[in-house]
Amino acid sequence: MLTRRGFAAVAGCAICSIAGFAATEVSAQGSAPTTANGVTRKILSRTDGPAAGYETIIMDVTLDPGATVGRHTHPGIESTYVMEGELELPIEGRPTVTAKAGDAFQVPPETPHAGGKASPGKTRLLVNYIVEKGKPLAKPA
Repeated sequence: MLTRRGFAAVAGCAICSIAGFAATEVSAQGSAPTTANGVTRKILSRTDGPAAGYETIIMDVTLDPGATVGRHTHPGIESTYVMEGELELPIEGRPTVTAKAGDAFQVPPETPHAGGKASPGKTRLLVNYIVEKGKPLAKPA
């Protein structure tokens, strides 16, 4: 049986390390990739649920070398898996860590976080958001 805690860990937050992402709402599933400030985002899947009033968005995010991500929040949990490269991850209330290829992390709802120092090389993330439907995916913090 999957508990709430287990579900949150599996489904949670992704790296909102997306400067400029905070001001952009996510578009429909299957949309073309968008790039802003050295960050490319491509929605892989978007569906209603897991509960009424929420939606799940799976996104492929690429950070170009030197790209930084502004401090922001999400209206739900973000779960991220680092597929390639690394990034510094300052999450409010936690020590700053460096997430590397093969690492995963979660960011709780409405928790300010950022991309930290610019990555020395390309970084690629698989991000899963479970967020309140109808709200902007990210907002500046």
